[in-house]
Amino acid sequence: MTDIYIVRHGNTFDKGDTVTRVGARTDLPLSMSGQVQAGQLAVHFREIVPQGFGAAFCSELQRTRQTAQAILDAYEKRPELSELEFLREVDYGPDENQPEDQVIARIGEAALEAWDRDATPPPGWDVSPDEIKVEWANLLNTLTGPRSSAPVLIVTSNGIARFVLNAVMSVRCEPGSIKLKTGAYGLIRTEPDGATLLEWNVRP
Repeated sequence: MTDIYIVRHGNTFDKGDTVTRVGARTDLPLSMSGQVQAGQLAVHFREIVPQGFGAAFCSELQRTRQTAQAILDAYEKRPELSELEFLREVDYGPDENQPEDQVIARIGEAALEAWDRDATPPPGWDVSPDEIKVEWANLLNTLTGPRSSAPVLIVTSNGIARFVLNAVMSVRCEPGSIKLKTGAYGLIRTEPDGATLLEWNVRP
C-alpha cells in the first residue's frame, strides 16, 4: 500500500496582476501568495505525514519545483526531488499566456467548461489525454508495492493533475470538479489490486 499525494503548485499571480493561462511554455516562479501557499502546504504535510516522504516528483517548471522543495524542506530527512517530463503543464497553443477573457473569446465558455468537467481539450491546445493517462497509470503502478511503503509526493500543474483520476479504479470521495485549485492536493492510495481516490481538492 502506498499513499500518493498529488499537489498542484502555488499561485503564480498575486492580487492586482493580470492573470494569464500559464502552460508548458511559460515558466513562471511562485508569486508572493504562491510562496505563502507552499509554506502552508509544508506545515500541513509535516502534521499529516510526520514520517516524511519516501519519494518526490515534480516537473521541470520552477513553480512545481519550488512548491515541492518547500514541502520537503520541512523534514530533516527527505528524498531527492526527481523531475518527470510528463508532469509538465499542457501546451495551451494559441491561448498560452493569454488573459482568460481572450481565451474565452477564442474558444467559448462551453469549451472551458468541458475541459474542467471531463478534460476534453479545446481546439488548438497541444495535449494528448490518452498519453497522459498512460503515464499516470504507469507511475501509479511503479509506486505500488506488495507491502506498505512510505508516502509519495507529486507536484504538478492543473492541466496534468486532472488526468490522474482516469487512472484510479475506485473513487470514495466525490471530486466535484476534476480541476485542482492552486495549493491544493488529492490523495490516492495504491494497492496491488488497484488505486483508490480518498481525497481531492484539499487546500490547507
